Amino acid sequence: MTALVVEAAGPGITLQDGGRHGYLRYGITAAGPMDPLMHATANRAVGNPLDATAIEVSTGGLTVTAERGAVGIAMVSRSFRIALDGAALPDAVAVTLEPGQTLTVRAGAAGAWGYLAVRGRIDVAPVLGSTATHTRSGLGGLNGRGLAAGDRLPVAEARPGEVSPHRLIAPWLDRDPKEIRVVLGPQDDYFAPDQIAAFLAGPWTVSPRGDRMACFLDGTPLKHAKGHDIVSDGVAMGAIQVPGNGLPIILMADRQSTGGYPKIATVIGPDLGRLAQAQGGTLLSFRSVTVAEAVAARRAERDTLREPVPREPVVRTDFASDFLLGLNLVDGVTDGRA
Repeated sequence: MTALVVEAAGPGITLQDGGRHGYLRYGITAAGPMDPLMHATANRAVGNPLDATAIEVSTGGLTVTAERGAVGIAMVSRSFRIALDGAALPDAVAVTLEPGQTLTVRAGAAGAWGYLAVRGRIDVAPVLGSTATHTRSGLGGLNGRGLAAGDRLPVAEARPGEVSPHRLIAPWLDRDPKEIRVVLGPQDDYFAPDQIAAFLAGPWTVSPRGDRMACFLDGTPLKHAKGHDIVSDGVAMGAIQVPGNGLPIILMADRQSTGGYPKIATVIGPDLGRLAQAQGGTLLSFRSVTVAEAVAARRAERDTLREPVPREPVVRTDFASDFLLGLNLVDGVTDGRA
């Protein structure tokens, strides 16, 4: 069977599908992609279901080699440095990996997560109906852990794709993280109006301490009007807790199932990926929207991927010197008077 062999993998490289849903009441986190829209775009680009299993690539980087057969892939990122056998590719690209060819992904100037989807199916066994990796509980993915050098990922029903690299044109992934839309609540009454205003205005700085569980913000601490403890209740991805130190914590894909800090607001679904892609040091603020506006934004996002992802051939400009030396670059040159 065709496979991808992991030659190198930094921290935080995992297999993720659309998430393990329906088990929060048992304390089991959904996991799933940090940037759901980018994950879905990668899958759409190779003709897979939008929630199919893909490799989530962190800024730690990834190197994989195709084994035993060709497989089409889409690697989608925001400014990651991607190369096929050393030749640079666009930061969002579809290409076929022939047996023995190596794809390398490295962090770039922007973005925190990228996704590698295959034409076929990454053949790992689902746990509770999902292949999403949750490393803290050891569920899903490849034995419940991040990928490491030497891992082999079988690709069932592997299919080749584009013979030559094609740039994926996905302008909907060009999202500025400086303003994040939120729906206030459900415990915004724990904060006086001036503190709600301060929360929205910021500016807040994304801390480098964040991970798949939470995004931590630094800035002027908020003050609670009713204390900083509530009876623990369920939390969604994007819930913004404000603990005793007054600095917001935004719960992300690997969040816990319940929490006991008041939640001043919740990031709307279409902006979760926008937030997840913000590197440490990014300045951001929040904008309050209604539930109706959030639903409209979600529907617009869903409509984005109804059609195939546009693409265009990559024009090479990085020819090796030995290739150029083998060409006849003299014939046809004139003195301009012909």
